[in-house]
Amino acid sequence: MTRLRVAVIGAGHLGRIHAKLLSSVDGAELVGISDPIESARQNARKLFGVPTVADYRELIDQVDAAIIAAPTDAHAEIATDLLKSGKHLLVEKPLATTAADANKLAMLASARRLTLQVGHVERFNPAFTSLEQLSVDTKYVEAVRASRFPGRCLDVGVVMDLMIHDIDLVCSMTEAPVRHVAASGLAVVSDHEDLAEARVEFECGLVANLKASRISPTPARSMQVFGSNGFAEIDFSGPALHTVRPSTSLVERTFDLEVATDNPLQYADELFRDHLGIETRELEPRNAILDELHDFVISIQSGMLPTVSGADGARAVTIAEAILDSIKHRQWYGDATPSEIGPLASVRPRIDAPSRTRKAA
Repeated sequence: MTRLRVAVIGAGHLGRIHAKLLSSVDGAELVGISDPIESARQNARKLFGVPTVADYRELIDQVDAAIIAAPTDAHAEIATDLLKSGKHLLVEKPLATTAADANKLAMLASARRLTLQVGHVERFNPAFTSLEQLSVDTKYVEAVRASRFPGRCLDVGVVMDLMIHDIDLVCSMTEAPVRHVAASGLAVVSDHEDLAEARVEFECGLVANLKASRISPTPARSMQVFGSNGFAEIDFSGPALHTVRPSTSLVERTFDLEVATDNPLQYADELFRDHLGIETRELEPRNAILDELHDFVISIQSGMLPTVSGADGARAVTIAEAILDSIKHRQWYGDATPSEIGPLASVRPRIDAPSRTRKAA
């Protein structure tokens, strides 16, 4: 089978990772790298020994596919040019900065029968793929994604940078449309929100509470999933997966605590032994980006949709955009002035509760 000639657009942190891993992907060959920054090109040339160019358009006639790891605000233009030239694409998340652009890219790829994969790499995390095998009927999700200040990807806020991973994961659990979105966020060190929280409700009844921060002293990548068939706790960093399975009597609501025990305060051990079975899955760490690249090449060769399609990426951006709109219009006070609305809101002096100001007798 002819090897796919692949270019990497963007020689930053993620671009270099993709370029390095491509050598381990059967059926693919790195043939060039593009970056407008001369020092980045020189570094890439030394590392990978392939031609480097400032303008990605110089590579179009030399490739079958490309990986776009450029700044987010350039995704739409670059991806449009390459799709119109008949190239298959893996675009790092988010697919685009706006829902309109993301949907245009998804429709363009579909119309031209081209593979468009979006780099939501957590879909390949063994902790999440094992959750899928457990078939938990999801009704409620809590997710926390936090990092120390990265100093990069500052062209977007934490919603598009980090939270969008969990938005995509939640979307993979249901095809139902969104019913309601409410969110808050604050800019601390950048011009965009650096921490945010959102509540997303779907028409199927699924509710997701998502939190993200890129100014956290303690990194975290975790998710809790609750459904009628049990509970799961995911540590994406581990990776680790812990599940709790309710007994038939709990699922069918025939369990009666008063009948089961006359001492509820001492019943915890028996409850988890007999009715809430705990299981820890043994997971082997994998290189999720490498799995993602394999998926990309297989999708091109087979003509099947990738694990994270352009439509999936566009849906995540659409929800992220709704979250950002809610953050933009968040009023921090009941009588908020224009300067007290949104992520850059000014803060009023604290009003102490009477109990804090009352002197001891």
